[in-house]
This record gives sequence, structure tokens and C-alpha cells, in this order.
Amino acid sequence: MANIKRPNGTEDILPSASRDWQMLEGLLREIAGKFGFREIRVPTFEQTDLFCRSVGETTDVVQKEMYTVSAKESTFTLRPEGTAGTIRAMLQNGLLNEALPQRVYYILSCFRHERPQAGRLREFHQFGVEMAGSASASADAEVISLAKQIIDMVGIQGIELYINSIGCPTCRKAYHKALQDYFAASKEQLCDTCLSRLEKNPMRILDCKSPVCGEIAKDAPVILDYLCEECSTHFEQLQKYLTLLHIDYKINPKIVRGLDYYTKTVFEFVTTDIGAQGTVCGGGRYDGLIGQLGGPETPALGFGMGLERLLLTLRNQGIKLSEEEACDIYFVPMGEQAAEKTFAMAAKLRSEGVSAQTDVMGRSLRAQMKYADKINARFTLVLGDNEIAAGTAEVKNMKTGEKTSLALDDTFAERFSDVLMASMFDEDGSFANLLG
Repeated sequence: MANIKRPNGTEDILPSASRDWQMLEGLLREIAGKFGFREIRVPTFEQTDLFCRSVGETTDVVQKEMYTVSAKESTFTLRPEGTAGTIRAMLQNGLLNEALPQRVYYILSCFRHERPQAGRLREFHQFGVEMAGSASASADAEVISLAKQIIDMVGIQGIELYINSIGCPTCRKAYHKALQDYFAASKEQLCDTCLSRLEKNPMRILDCKSPVCGEIAKDAPVILDYLCEECSTHFEQLQKYLTLLHIDYKINPKIVRGLDYYTKTVFEFVTTDIGAQGTVCGGGRYDGLIGQLGGPETPALGFGMGLERLLLTLRNQGIKLSEEEACDIYFVPMGEQAAEKTFAMAAKLRSEGVSAQTDVMGRSLRAQMKYADKINARFTLVLGDNEIAAGTAEVKNMKTGEKTSLALDDTFAERFSDVLMASMFDEDGSFANLLG
């Protein structure tokens, strides 16, 4: 029987990589907290209608990419993005009745049936923030600033911020008419999906991944020429606030984002380091979504940041978030009595906050020392009958080779902690200044 393999478009995060994930997630939580955002956790699946109403029936996500299952008389979909479920949770649990703006963040997995490639998976992980209650362009700038601070903190180079405004329902009417007139001249060349969008939502054609449609859309009218006074003023204020924050940006009138709920501000942080899928973070304002889902008309905005894409960019730029994990001390027991004693000693050290391991495989001395190297043990302690009889044993610094004798009594944990601290701060490896 053939080995069972993971589904196409998914990844296993192995222990060697999970440390970077932990460090990144910790950093995300820390920065979001400084901006006043609190964590929210929502179900992995929602009623399918939630995504049809929010993301949009003419989007690629709804038309081609959702994972949907039927259970008795209900239809559920694995979340393809984080905003819709988060807004549903805010409404259902009354968060919008509390002090505004409401600021929440999430770290979750999303699912889309796309063609797997670098930076694009069928199960991917996303960090996102949502702010509900403010219509001010300063809120837009603050959310963009949060994303920028994350990118700066992890040290990524060569990422550019692109901004655009896609207007509101008022100014989009004239824009839709202009797009329909423009694409009508090439309707026979449009893909079937875009042909169906021509009447319902021609802006979606601008987001089509087909090279043919992309070429046709190259000279299409731009939304900035059709903005109403309110949307135009909002976009100008956003640029003023970004300038106040010393955040560089470029206006890209082709950005429409792939989801229907966006209004006014849309933005993307883009890199060229991960190939075609270069958008590391994207978001914008969605002032009509809360009302569309049955809540009070409430302005809102947010962004989603793909963690796989972010980590891929870090790797491509040679940036390490964390050092390889090391074991502080590895006990090498020789014999049954020694094995029992090191088992208890390791447990005691772990209760004191020290990373400690001991042999559980019954290996030889040579094999145990080889294993200690593989797990990056900082120190080793070989314990046999002679050491037990003498009541002392030597801990060996695996980097410098220096050895120090410690009593095998109740003071061992405290004395070893001194040795460990000295090794971290004394470059020549000398323990004399702490041990006396």
C-alpha cells in the first residue's frame, strides 16, 4: 500500500520551522496590542451565504475557490478569508454596542482551491486586523501604519506600498458604465467568467488572472477619474496622513482587491522576492459590509497578511527570526542507577526553567554524545557509578570544551544555572567570576 501524503496545496510545519512561526506570531500579537487591537477567534467554517453576501458572488473566491460541504439541510464553507467571519462575530456578540472603534485581530487558517505555487497554498495562514466605527482617513493611515511596522520590525527590504481608492456605490455607478462601454468592444476575447461579470460587476474584470483579459484591461478607465467629492477628499486626506507618518507610497489605480466588500481605500504591500504572488499584505475600507450583513451602517476597514508569503520573503532575503533551539543540558547516564538519577535531575531542572534532556533510548556513551550534538546541547553531564559514589560530576561546555565539577546534591540546580548564565554572558567561557 502506498504511503499517504498530505493534500496538494498544503504544507507540514516541522519543528525546525515552527520556531520562526512562534516568533512571528508573538511579534504580530505584540504590535497589534500596541495599536489597541485585541485577539478574536472565530470558527473555521461558516454558513456559505455569509461569504456569498460579503465576498461577492462574481469574485473568483466564490465562483471557483471555496470549499463547501452540505450537512443535512445546511451548507457550510471553510473560510476563504478572515473578515466576513470576524464581522459576523462582532455583530452576533454585540461588540458594536460597546465603545467605538472596535479593534480586533486574528491569526487563522484559510482555505481556497487555487493552483498551488510559491506563496500560494490551498490552506494558508493569515494575520488580520479589523477596525469598526471610524470613517476617518486617519484610521486608514493607522491600519496601514500597523502593517508597515510589522514589515519594518521583521526587517524585510524591498517592499513597496501601493494605494488606491475604488470609490463608493455613488461614484462607482458612472465608473461601471465606463468599464462596460470599454470592455464591450473586446467582449468576444474575454474569458467566460469575465463575460458574465461584464453586466453584474465589471470591476472584477480588472482582477482577472487570465493574461488575455489582463492585456485587454491594461488601458481600461481608472476609478480615480470618477471619484465623487467625498471619496476624492478621503483619498487626499489619506495621503496627507501617510506623509505625516513618513510612510512612502505609490498610487496604483489598477488595485481593486479581489473581494466585493471594499470601498474607498484599498492598499497592498508588494515584494518581488516571491515571484508572481508578491502581495504580502492587502486590505482597505469596507464601509457597507456591516450593514450588508444585517447590522447598523458602520464604517470599517482592515487588512490580511499572508504568513507563508511573509516567511517566504524572509527566507529569500536571508532573514532569520530566531536561532535554532538548543538544549541547555543533556545528561548521559551509564547504567540503570545513573539513568534513574539523571531522570530525576532533568525533571528538577525543567521545573526551574532549564531545558534539560536525558537518554531514554538506552544508547551507548558514544551514541549519546552524538545525539547531544544533534540537539545543540550547550552542556553535557556524563554520570556513571564513579560519579555517583563521589557525589560530584563534571558539566562540559560543548562549545568551549571547558569542564566544571558540581556536587550532585540539592545545590546542583542552582549551581548549574550559574554555569549556564556565565556561558551566555562571558565570551571566554570562564565561570570563575560567578563560581568563585
